[in-house]
Amino acid sequence: MGPITSIAIFLTIWWTVLFAVLPLGTRSFHEMGIEPPPGADPGAPVNPNLKRKFLTTTWIAAALFAVLWLVVKFHLVTLPDLPSTY
Repeated sequence: MGPITSIAIFLTIWWTVLFAVLPLGTRSFHEMGIEPPPGADPGAPVNPNLKRKFLTTTWIAAALFAVLWLVVKFHLVTLPDLPSTY
């Protein structure tokens, strides 16, 4: 796996994990019983903690990428082992 492919795969994993991590631990204005500021959606998070979620996303994505890299590096799953549709 080349460096460009590795970067593309890592970014794809990171982006997918981000969408899984974003809703965790957020509380909306409505859930907290707080009146939202004028023009704000009552369902918007009070404190989204984006820095913490980006860091969490990065280490989860790094762990998943490491597993994928090991599988590819040590040929644990090769192309002929994958099921075919024909």
